[in-house]
Amino acid sequence: MIAALPACMAAANRSSPVVVGLAGLLLLAGAAAAGRPLRALLLSPLATPAGLAALAFLAWCAVSLTWSPLPGLSLRTLSEFLPALAGAYLVARLAPPHLARVAGPAAWILAGTCLYVVADLASGLVIREALGQRVAAFAFNRPLLTMMLVVFPLAACLAASGRRGLAALAAAACAVAAWRSVSGATVLGLATGALTYGAVRWLPPRAGLGLAGAALLGALVLAPVEGDLLARTMPEALHQRLAGSSTRARVAIARSFGAAVAADPWRGAGYGTSGRFQDAPVAQRLEPEMRFMLAVGHPHNSFLQVWAELGIVGAALAALVMALTLRALGTWPAAARQAGLALLASAGIVAFVEHGAWQAWWTAGVGAAIAWLRALPYHVEDPTDER
Repeated sequence: MIAALPACMAAANRSSPVVVGLAGLLLLAGAAAAGRPLRALLLSPLATPAGLAALAFLAWCAVSLTWSPLPGLSLRTLSEFLPALAGAYLVARLAPPHLARVAGPAAWILAGTCLYVVADLASGLVIREALGQRVAAFAFNRPLLTMMLVVFPLAACLAASGRRGLAALAAAACAVAAWRSVSGATVLGLATGALTYGAVRWLPPRAGLGLAGAALLGALVLAPVEGDLLARTMPEALHQRLAGSSTRARVAIARSFGAAVAADPWRGAGYGTSGRFQDAPVAQRLEPEMRFMLAVGHPHNSFLQVWAELGIVGAALAALVMALTLRALGTWPAAARQAGLALLASAGIVAFVEHGAWQAWWTAGVGAAIAWLRALPYHVEDPTDER
């Protein structure tokens, strides 16, 4: 099921939570039947510094429900996010020992899915029309972003087992499909991940981790002032060149949510309120021209969304999670660390420019990518080792 995730997303572009969740339940049942140490596998990581920081962040999300002005929306958002997170966690913890045997099929499925995307886009979406699906090029954006997450660790797994040609094929197919699509975020994510991977291969380990940490923490710290900075520095010629990406609207959205953060910086409006942020009390304190763009559904920047919904406490906890994650990556072998930093970079840049923070399809895709990343040692060592 994990190997088939790209094809499932191409067929139904919100299906990743179902696929990953069901895979997690099947893995849990299989692990219990096989007598694997579930307590150590599932609970021990939560007692590490990074695990405790992640639990503290989730606890703050829950606490923020007490002051959310839109409790129904907050609970609905949480009800979509938590099952996806649980499925992602089960897959990331339980799947790695078993993924080595399906890495080859997974690569062929990913490459075949990319070929289908390219062919359908080139034909004017006649395949989607024949299947009775929505005829819109952007319908492939979520599948491509999911494949962008998976391709770096999957390619690393294949290369570690000596199948470098298949790894290159999967990466090239993903790049071609992204280039032919209308998903600028996928192109940006792939380019950023590839550049990061190339850089950290040549940099000393501490320098590579420092570079990634500076980028991620910088994105978080600058998120509330992103809109104002871009409004002052982004030239008109660049707006015209990127007209297809709606850069003017994105700058206006970032300025509006940044103004909301400035008006209530400490605790935020409450978890999950971005869907109707224009109805939050803090929005009524803004100038009318700043309130208009709050109705877009989310700020198209997950870092900014954390600030707007969870305030400085949520942002500080998110920074702690990222810092401790990077510290943990520093103890990994070189190949796994480099692939992990490429995954962090690609996911981080997309989170900075694209979708909402709590979307279930993205959460599930990240879980599948982490599973492939944690499977890397099993491609070069004994796959029966129960680490």
